Amino acid sequence: MKPLNECIAVYRAEMQKGELPRAYRGIIDYMLMLRSHLRKKYPGLSVSGNFYQGYMDMTFFSMVPVTFEGHKLKIALVFNHERMAFEAWLSAVNKEVQAEYLEQFRKENWPDYRIPPSPQGYDSILECDLATDPDFDNQDLLSGQMEKELWKFIGEVERFLYKTENRQVSFK
Repeated sequence: MKPLNECIAVYRAEMQKGELPRAYRGIIDYMLMLRSHLRKKYPGLSVSGNFYQGYMDMTFFSMVPVTFEGHKLKIALVFNHERMAFEAWLSAVNKEVQAEYLEQFRKENWPDYRIPPSPQGYDSILECDLATDPDFDNQDLLSGQMEKELWKFIGEVERFLYKTENRQVSFK
């Protein structure tokens, strides 16, 4: 691993070119617009006012579909900077609830989604790709594609929650 000063020199050079700050600002602006759009378009989706800008690792905001209320679950809409991809993460209000649901979700087959190996070091229970090669020059199309995938993901989680409720599974 290079010394920090060498990394800072590379960072400075990239910043001075101007493309890196423009790209980062574009990602943040798009995420803020998307959060506002979802809040206005879907009143049954409680979109958080909090926004995590990140350390160029991930940027996200959270939301709670009405059907998740009482389950202590939420969805994080994440831009993963390393993968340059948008993702939806099913998350919990704390690590205890996350561990309980993680165990239940592992018992099911989720071929289209990723399940983290443990709650330690992860903030998700289930992860879904919304857009893996986003076209920021066509943001309307990008937003539409992500909304479609987001609601598909939420629907599948809702079906799972309905099944677990009917099996008398209770979560704290």
